[in-house]
Amino acid sequence: MMNFNRRAFIKAAAIAPAITLPFVGCSGAAENQKDPASGNKPDFSKLKNMTADVKPISREERQSRIGKAQELMKKNGVDALFLEPGTSMKYFLDFDFFLSERMVAAVIPANGEPIYVCPKFEEDKVGELVKFGSEIRTWEEHESPYALVKGILSDKAGRSGTMGIEERCRFFLFDGIKKEASSFDYVLADPVTAGCRIYKSPAEIALLQKANDITIEAYKVLFDSLYEGMSQDDFREIASQAHKALGATGSIGANFGEWTAFPHGSSTVQYLKEGDVVLADGGCTIEGYKSDISRTIVFGQATDRHKEVWNLAKEAQTAAFELAKNQNVTCEDLDAAARKVIEEGGFGPDYKYFSHRLGHGIGMDGHEWTNLVRGNDTPLAKGMCFSNEPGIYIVGEFGVRVEDCMYIGDDGPVYFSQPSPAIDQPFA
Repeated sequence: MMNFNRRAFIKAAAIAPAITLPFVGCSGAAENQKDPASGNKPDFSKLKNMTADVKPISREERQSRIGKAQELMKKNGVDALFLEPGTSMKYFLDFDFFLSERMVAAVIPANGEPIYVCPKFEEDKVGELVKFGSEIRTWEEHESPYALVKGILSDKAGRSGTMGIEERCRFFLFDGIKKEASSFDYVLADPVTAGCRIYKSPAEIALLQKANDITIEAYKVLFDSLYEGMSQDDFREIASQAHKALGATGSIGANFGEWTAFPHGSSTVQYLKEGDVVLADGGCTIEGYKSDISRTIVFGQATDRHKEVWNLAKEAQTAAFELAKNQNVTCEDLDAAARKVIEEGGFGPDYKYFSHRLGHGIGMDGHEWTNLVRGNDTPLAKGMCFSNEPGIYIVGEFGVRVEDCMYIGDDGPVYFSQPSPAIDQPFA
């Protein structure tokens, strides 16, 4: 078992000058904080880049995604799909571009290749980025991009039809298209976009696994580097540097003590002290795919109360995972299973202490379809990926959350990161 307290360097530190950490949070609030337990200074030199074997999503897989989207469009009566730069455009077309007041977009028709729209002065740049399809329609600064979209719709569907709008499309673009092409109907494109993105391929699972493996290694360095007086900014900086040394861009934040009772933390500036509960949450990105892991420990000796609450959250997490092994189970069933454990353990009713859903989908977005939440009767199916993160939050005292992500494989659920065995043993 691990005891996350100040190490036995305090006596030596009282004689020798304290060592200042070489990293300071961006707020500067901890600029003069020093590490009294100088032996806790993180050694990033021991970390090795873990990304050498990473395999990006292939062109062939993205082509199959476009094909599946077109199948779903036909099934759902959608003649064209409108995308602007963002996760879905990257998912289908491997296309990245910044957002501004000027339209840069792609239309994927139910039949045929994608067509792009951009300002004339961006044509060459957009042309460099296009990997699927070849047609780019451009507009000068005084012209309307919406007329170009109408032209694409007319070419592909005639004078009327239905366009699917990706859920993160900005309203002014949707509004402009709708006014210009008023004879068309407009629907939310989730049956197409989510209908593809919910179900991860083996290549996607491998990238998610790598992201989780890296974050667990970053956590190990981070928890081995705690010291009394550490600020949240110091905590985040260690996590960032550890991820970087491991070959990824990542972040882990934390709240200490009573502020762990806020599920997403408090704006109060916090410094770590002996006996504090530490609730940490974060992850990294590998080829666009995310990890998301929470760990709750105690800096020092865990009390019986800490253990009681943590163990109950762990039991809830296990109950949901075990239920996922059964056939004909829905997303809301997992939430109910975890919630039942926590309520029967005395932390009810309902959302009083376990104040959020059990979990969210995860993939290229840290939170994406579909959620483990009451009212979601979507059946579990192969390729789905979720967080499993029950929590118990006691305002004025402390909070705990245990979070590991999992996917549904051929034989049931599989964890990306192995759950913590105990509050003082965060790594299996």
